[in-house]
Amino acid sequence: MDSKSIAPPRWEHFEHEADIGIRGIATTLEQAFEQAAIAMTAVVTDPGLVSDSLAVAIQCVAPDSELLLVSWINELIYEMAVHGLLFKRYQVIIANGELSATAFGEAVDRQKHQPAVEIKGATFTELRVYQQVDGLWVAQCVVDV
Repeated sequence: MDSKSIAPPRWEHFEHEADIGIRGIATTLEQAFEQAAIAMTAVVTDPGLVSDSLAVAIQCVAPDSELLLVSWINELIYEMAVHGLLFKRYQVIIANGELSATAFGEAVDRQKHQPAVEIKGATFTELRVYQQVDGLWVAQCVVDV
């Protein structure tokens, strides 16, 4: 393998006062958005506990990648809150400011998932979507819990 081996997509949390930051890091913008969404799920529960038996279509439009990230995360939070769902994985396509995605998950089972918090929404705090010098995409924001 050469020195430019591809890093697997990943997610992480970062501390921010009373709230929590979510960050997706990947080789494509779409994968970074997917990983940020997994980080969002991980604020609530272990994504490994969630089944991917249900598919939900998500669409959003925004004038730039940062506003698109906030819109994406807020659409997922809406689906979670209104329909009582948790998501395990995501398939995202982004083109010309439009995001089309499928979120795979299941209904919340309080015993199985033991949700830690309810996320109220994505914020503009620490909002950044950018490509690093190593070519990896980063998509991050703080979610209000």
